Amino acid sequence: MERENGKELETVWEWPEEGEPEESEEERGGGVGRRGRPALHESGFSSLSPQHPSIYGSSMAEGSVSAAELETAFQKFAVHGDTKATGKEMNGKNFAKLCKDCNVTDGKSVTTIDVDIVFSKVKAKSARVITFEQFNQALTELAAKRFKGKNKEEAQQQLYGLIVGKEPTNVGVTKVAKAAAVDRLTDSTKYTGSHKGRFDDSGKGKGKAGREDIADTSGYVSAYKGSGSYEDKVKD
Repeated sequence: MERENGKELETVWEWPEEGEPEESEEERGGGVGRRGRPALHESGFSSLSPQHPSIYGSSMAEGSVSAAELETAFQKFAVHGDTKATGKEMNGKNFAKLCKDCNVTDGKSVTTIDVDIVFSKVKAKSARVITFEQFNQALTELAAKRFKGKNKEEAQQQLYGLIVGKEPTNVGVTKVAKAAAVDRLTDSTKYTGSHKGRFDDSGKGKGKAGREDIADTSGYVSAYKGSGSYEDKVKD
């Protein structure tokens, strides 16, 4: 982005149609035009915004990422783990998660420490969250680190490509283990001694009855198999 007479100028790549002659220096108005060289045009955008059609400027390049797509990913991570979040601001924890889940951090070019430093750099003083605009500033900082050797626009494009379309992953959620050792330890039919008495034949726990000796107040002697049959015998 350059300035001329107080106006911001942005780089827009222009390519000639097949068979179309290349522009002369006079036709380009002092700028550089065709054959894969940039020409400078006035831009009304000072930063990425939802109205901005692409991350580069007013000219939508093939394969470029739109601001709306990037903001959608921002909102998904901004509300993760917080039912009261509006999606307009993102805290440091969720920003670090976004960088991790989207492979922005690679442990070499960009580390978790780099992510924390950049977050602290772009956020407002005494604030604990960043806005979408500040989020874009942070990505610009990280893009230069993550894709060294690339120019600013190429680095940003590749970084945005890592983020767009992604959602927070639920890493750390406990899953049911299916190892043979676990199956053996949780099979109540193989229990012995007092532990065996805590489960019925279906494997369901007996609760308190399986843990404590409850006194039998039925009036029958212990182990009597005809318990509860007296009334039926009298009727007969």
